[in-house]
Amino acid sequence: MAESAAKRLKTMDGVRIGTHSGHFHADEALAVYMLRLLPTYAGSSLVRTRDPAVLDACHTVVDVGGEYDPARHRYDHHQRTFATTFPGRPTKLSSAGLVFLHFGRAIVAQRLEKPEDSEEVGLLWNKLYESFVEALDAHDNGVDQYDPEKVAAAGLEKRFSDGGFTLGAMVGRLNPSWNDPVPSDPAEAQAVEDAKFVAASTRIGEEFSRGLDYYTKAWLPARAIVQEAYQKRLHYDPKGRVMVLEGQAVPWKDHLYTLEELEGTDKKVLYVLYPEKPVPGAKWRIEAVPVTKDSFQSRMALPEPWRGARDAQLDEVSGVPGGVFVHASGFIGGNQTFQGVKAMAAKAVAFRT
Repeated sequence: MAESAAKRLKTMDGVRIGTHSGHFHADEALAVYMLRLLPTYAGSSLVRTRDPAVLDACHTVVDVGGEYDPARHRYDHHQRTFATTFPGRPTKLSSAGLVFLHFGRAIVAQRLEKPEDSEEVGLLWNKLYESFVEALDAHDNGVDQYDPEKVAAAGLEKRFSDGGFTLGAMVGRLNPSWNDPVPSDPAEAQAVEDAKFVAASTRIGEEFSRGLDYYTKAWLPARAIVQEAYQKRLHYDPKGRVMVLEGQAVPWKDHLYTLEELEGTDKKVLYVLYPEKPVPGAKWRIEAVPVTKDSFQSRMALPEPWRGARDAQLDEVSGVPGGVFVHASGFIGGNQTFQGVKAMAAKAVAFRT
């Protein structure tokens, strides 16, 4: 099976990874980096070429060769008949997705120090694909994030330029420029190009490893805390509109949306309360739940008369003593005490309901 690919490999001296020379992309840069996270590939060498004879001598080949055959460690996606996707996802895989499909569980299991077939490994395998790797698959296969025809039909236009700064673009910018000087010696020229590729692989890999660290060390441990808070929400509001993280703030958005989806409820949490710091006497925050994880629009922003107010002015307009601030957009506010933010939440849910 795909997830046991790393186990099937025999550790051997002189493991060589092959990929194509020339203009490089984020998918093969990440594919090489991910492989090298595993013991079998930790000391592997790399060759970048389009020579079939050289590639044939490689232990593993990614993004070149016109062949997808896990048994032979061949992971190309450019074949006309190729249509493999990650389980439960619609995006056709690139070389990054193929390597993550076959070796991602081993990478996550190694970091968690748990078996590949454990629930936690499976959860993070899926999460890392959806939150990181899939974007590279889409970029390399020319898949737009939004349907261009629907965007055009809706008459939507960008309000500003994002600078084209995507994961794919970040790697693309590390390619040699068209007018960079090229050494006359072919071997030296290839070495210069290869050095840029290694830099690109390291750069995209650093981002992947940061994501892996975050999901293993912060996101996953927060799951149980949010689940407990969600189960207690009716204690703070009879309609379950207020959730309290009693001990400290943790990453809660992903877990909240998942819990709501699993429960199938239309009674959504509107506000999350949490202390600014896990120390006695800490100030407290009230945060409006976004419509989606990455949205700037809240399910119910804090009342308009409170927005932009601070301290005594906030006490006056809200009727709750101890006010610290409410952001001008109404997505977050603060109070000196838990009782204060609890009162703010009670007034906020009643403001338009």
